[in-house]
Amino acid sequence: MMETRIGEVLRVTARRPGLAELEVEVEGITRQAVAYEDVTGVIEVGNRVLLNTTATTLALGSGGYDFVIINLDRPELQLQGSGHIMKMRYTPWQCRVLSVEEEASPYHQLLNSVQDLGGIPVLVATLHSMLAPLCACLALHKLQAAYVMTDAGSLPLPWSRTVDQLKRSGLLKGTVTTGHAWGGDLEAVNIFSGLLAAKTVFNPDVIVVAMGPGIVGTGSKWGFSGIEQGVILNAVHSLRGLPVAVPRISFADRRERHCGLSHHTLTVLAEVCQVRAQVPLPLLDPEKAQVIEAQVAAGNLAAKHDVIYRDGSLIDEALERYGLNPTTMGRSREEDREFFLALGAAARFAVEVTGTEYSPDGD
Repeated sequence: MMETRIGEVLRVTARRPGLAELEVEVEGITRQAVAYEDVTGVIEVGNRVLLNTTATTLALGSGGYDFVIINLDRPELQLQGSGHIMKMRYTPWQCRVLSVEEEASPYHQLLNSVQDLGGIPVLVATLHSMLAPLCACLALHKLQAAYVMTDAGSLPLPWSRTVDQLKRSGLLKGTVTTGHAWGGDLEAVNIFSGLLAAKTVFNPDVIVVAMGPGIVGTGSKWGFSGIEQGVILNAVHSLRGLPVAVPRISFADRRERHCGLSHHTLTVLAEVCQVRAQVPLPLLDPEKAQVIEAQVAAGNLAAKHDVIYRDGSLIDEALERYGLNPTTMGRSREEDREFFLALGAAARFAVEVTGTEYSPDGD
């Protein structure tokens, strides 16, 4: 189930809030490791650490890092902070958080007084790589975004370099981690209270929901963690927000199931989402547009949802304006053009819904 090794910290190569990147010597070999210092305590050079090396041994998508389970030279930590909600419950890594809903929270009364989302557009995405392009496009139009991170991918929010960059650049007003995800500005028990917290505490123009890095897929119809998109769209509708499904589109992915509209998007919209969602699709060249239109027709999506087409080319100015160079599945904007145009189209629709005018000089 798990592989572990003991090593000695040689260097702390980088730090960002809640996370330290390390070089650790294990049996004469230098390995890259990550420590979540809210869980392990501060890591220093010379400390002996117990590592979880499972993902690197299996060559999985953890970025080539091992993870510190415990600092053997600081094995005892004092309980700090407040709250009584446990995340990662009944595991050796369970940690106490102050959930936004509980009575000790300064937002407890505020959450109790709010019953719905008041029609705010909620962009529900399936990949963490969608977050930065969406936020950049919204910021280009002076829209403030809050991010709700689910627990379908990475559980610790500090793992995301993207979120750290977006917050430092002022492109995110605040973050909420829901379920067993943790490390956001606010902690929430589930997606319903997480959405309400994002709306009431941060008062953004748009909410973006997506899992953290690390979508799980199996090549089967139902076995992918992005299937949560449909459940979240249903939740947005229940809370009287505007559910907007961000489509996953690619003509660069060599896997047939992800060509055009990904089977992830098709499955969610055809069989999981039980409410009428807004589905913005990008304007593409005729040959590729025909592929998308055929998939929409085959899934009878226009009968179930509001399928709308928008120009997504604002993505180029947005990413260049804010100096962002995101990739998806290792592919750049140039290599997977239609993926990014789809994000531009979704953001453009959100801009229209909020009635915001574009200001090209940034004023």
